[in-house]
Amino acid sequence: MMASPQLFKEKLSVINVGIEMFRDDLQEQQVPVTHLNWMPPGRGNVDIIRALDQVEQSALGEKIAKANAQAVERIIQSQPVLIGFDQAINVVPGMTRTTILHSGPPITWERMCGAMKGAVTGALVFEGLAKDLADAERVAASGAITFSPCHEHDCVGSMAGVTSASMYMHIVENKTYGNRAYTNLSEQMAKILRMGANDESVITRLNWMRDTLGPILRDAMKLAKEIDLRLMLAQALHMGDECHNRNNAGTVLLIQALTPYIIQTDFTTQQKKEVFEFVASSDYFSGPTWMAMCKAAMDSAHGIEYSTIVTTMARNGVDFGIRISGIPGNVWFTGPSQQVIGPMFAGYKPKDSGLDIGDSAITETYGIGGFAMATAPAIVALVGGTVDEAIDFSRQMAEITTAQNPNVTIPLLEFQGIATGIDLIKVAQSGILPVINTAIAHKDAGIGMIGAGIVYPPFECFEQAIVAYAQRYRHG
Repeated sequence: MMASPQLFKEKLSVINVGIEMFRDDLQEQQVPVTHLNWMPPGRGNVDIIRALDQVEQSALGEKIAKANAQAVERIIQSQPVLIGFDQAINVVPGMTRTTILHSGPPITWERMCGAMKGAVTGALVFEGLAKDLADAERVAASGAITFSPCHEHDCVGSMAGVTSASMYMHIVENKTYGNRAYTNLSEQMAKILRMGANDESVITRLNWMRDTLGPILRDAMKLAKEIDLRLMLAQALHMGDECHNRNNAGTVLLIQALTPYIIQTDFTTQQKKEVFEFVASSDYFSGPTWMAMCKAAMDSAHGIEYSTIVTTMARNGVDFGIRISGIPGNVWFTGPSQQVIGPMFAGYKPKDSGLDIGDSAITETYGIGGFAMATAPAIVALVGGTVDEAIDFSRQMAEITTAQNPNVTIPLLEFQGIATGIDLIKVAQSGILPVINTAIAHKDAGIGMIGAGIVYPPFECFEQAIVAYAQRYRHG
């Protein structure tokens, strides 16, 4: 007991576990402190702990390990290639003239957020299904339009994800397993439909994309035959992209591959010039390409019995949804979309922002985007934070994944593969949530993008999923 006063005379070096406020108080007092971000399994939820106990029993655990190895092998061995462009009505399963696809899990017109409603009404005017935006609101609410998630039609869509019959789509084929994935073309980064904007300039751009950009890309790909996207993705990451919100290198690589074939098409020099100027207007041109690539890989791993690998993360501005490989079909586990935290454009404040939206989290589901921020330190200028934090995100995601993808590597981390195969069990056990970097759309229709930042799924998605999984496989 006599030695205890001496303890308080020594310089402290503290390890803080759990609650961050203790760390913050110590840092304010200039005390060296290492924070361990720990929380109890299932975040202390008894139902989650019971489910974890069940799935970790030896017989089921062995089946899960085998199934997850198969699922991750499918992701890693997938070789998605771009094989063409065509209008959605011609290639997307289930598409009709009165179908509007949207991002995230299923949602009705009445529950849609402002950005999605803005995109829907703009698309209805673009398709000639409504004479103006006011009429489009009437049509959307009339029951005449079929609303459905992109993901349930082998598609993905940026932000609102609104996809209609006349829009041109990437066609990506997984050469290893034969499945296909689709996504529409980038409108670049001006006032655009996918962010909820819908004025005359937006419709004019969509018309040009339908009449000029899409057909030129379609005809160019008929000459090119195919473009290896996995190889191109690996190159883009080595050049400083993370291929979700930073696409500088990816866009250069993609247009470099397309250019020899674009110039051979039968369109006029002026039309080709317009295409090149459009691509040069924003680095985001290749953004949707990576989304379709990731979708093709992840769909090949869906529906593997016993697997706890997360194959989909998607959000519609109201709900965040996930799908699990071992629970086949279109079974969604949802929670509330979260607010994205990050820098806002001049004149806007956090209160102006809509909630997390878009299918682009398929990139993180695959292992790029927020998971690969260590490849793209410059991304912090857009989404906020520091370079060290960007690197830490890539390291931390290894704690909730099953493997590393040797085909897509991170130079700054000694060329280790991207973290691959988000494991439902690891998320539920650790409480660590997948990190996503993303754009921020205004909460109201008609405005568009107002910032970018970092966001996480709601833990409720994983709570629902682990309980449903345990119920499905309760007999082993």
